[in-house]
Amino acid sequence: MAFLTSPERAFLRAASRLAFCNPFLPERVEHERAALGSEFADDEPVWSFSIHHPERRRTNVWRIAARLEELCPRLRDKLAAHTASSEEDRVLYEEAVLNLLYQRYYPRFFEASFGAQKSAGASRWRFYAQFLLDWRHFFEIEGLSLPSSYEPTHTFACFRQIQCAFERIFTDIIGNSLPAARLRAAVWESLFTHDMRRYRRTLFERMGEFSTLITGPSGSGKELVARAIAESPYLRFDDRRMTFPDDDAALFFPINISALSPTLVESELFGHRRGSFTGAVGDRKGWLETCPARGSVFLDELGDLEPGIQVKLLRVIETRRFNPVGDTATLRFQGKLVAATNRDLAADIQGRRFREDLYYRLCSDQIATPSLAQQIADSPPVLGESIAYMARKIAGAESEELAAESMKWVEQNLGAKYSWPGNYRELEQCVRNVLIRRNYRPAQVEAGDGADELAREFRAGRLTADDLLRRYCTYIYRQTGSYEETARRLKLDRRTVKAKI
Repeated sequence: MAFLTSPERAFLRAASRLAFCNPFLPERVEHERAALGSEFADDEPVWSFSIHHPERRRTNVWRIAARLEELCPRLRDKLAAHTASSEEDRVLYEEAVLNLLYQRYYPRFFEASFGAQKSAGASRWRFYAQFLLDWRHFFEIEGLSLPSSYEPTHTFACFRQIQCAFERIFTDIIGNSLPAARLRAAVWESLFTHDMRRYRRTLFERMGEFSTLITGPSGSGKELVARAIAESPYLRFDDRRMTFPDDDAALFFPINISALSPTLVESELFGHRRGSFTGAVGDRKGWLETCPARGSVFLDELGDLEPGIQVKLLRVIETRRFNPVGDTATLRFQGKLVAATNRDLAADIQGRRFREDLYYRLCSDQIATPSLAQQIADSPPVLGESIAYMARKIAGAESEELAAESMKWVEQNLGAKYSWPGNYRELEQCVRNVLIRRNYRPAQVEAGDGADELAREFRAGRLTADDLLRRYCTYIYRQTGSYEETARRLKLDRRTVKAKI
């Protein structure tokens, strides 16, 4: 009696490729089709959360899981009976069992991380005891040594991370367009790399060593991407206490550089000692010191970072060490660094506004967020889905009526070709405006450079002092393309310039 028939071997090979692939890439569909053949359901080309259809079909996933539930126990019995099998057959068996256990316990992981059991504290992970019984049944077969070195607690921890990462990426990064699908796939690779097997073997301990740089237009979801990465780390499982010791620790430490003065940015990052600058009335720990080993410090608006702080940040990336402001003691940064910018860093490097060596230290892992206009151009229904998502966030039980009202207003007043320059942030404000006033006034961009219109309104005396400053700042910014250069020309603080444009 053969250990595997030819159809069983073909099924397990496809299921194995599926188990270790990026679930947000088209290859997932190819592997599902190869595994299921004529039973393949061609209805889920892109995995994307839908407000209109929140139920998760995942038909192919459950069909494959049902086959594994039937096949794995039979193969286990054959191994126990010492049926002849090749090393490849035994590896396929191991990976099939991993796939089976992940699907079998997925609902338990979901309830513990996001559902009703989340408030139960450490006790919510006690289902590990049942997991371990299943593990021993399939992997610890008397008289047989399986080829791989899988270990139950590490596998349990990996399962938890995979489930958390999938839920956060799936739920928070919405849109059924290909640009959105590529973004979800890029975030997945930022967490697990393109090789899940290698990640499981060694890289799970080292991903914090790789900085992530997120680029994209303002309002396109860069912080959502950063948060998804930061809140989906690998956490060790303590099988004696049946808990993840770091489960409730803060993991995301954001700093908006453009909103703070350089002194405060430096203090937020590195911390300071009492008396190190005016206003430093006591010692303060910065995020680099507070951030735990599995946490992430997020630098938003990285392009606005002062040159002196860029030098210090470069040292942190190179050596993992830093000094609080006003202190000679050297501390160690244990976490991961994630940065984001909507600026053209290549142009800033050429203009000597951003250090080239810092850029190359940051760009080992890059993610680009698409604009809302790009997503709508690829898939027009994205606009309606996004409005429905915003309406649910804003209005709760009134969301359906608000979504319909907002969509109608957009179609009648902005049209399908509106470019949404503020991206998701602008769309959210549009929905809020429609809720309050049944109207929305987007920022008007003057034709040409705006100088003639500005001059006419100036001569007519129609501008308030604030209007004049706002329009003039915008006019100069269009010439320079830089907040810093605009501020230098107008002899204003950079934050004032940014607020006025």
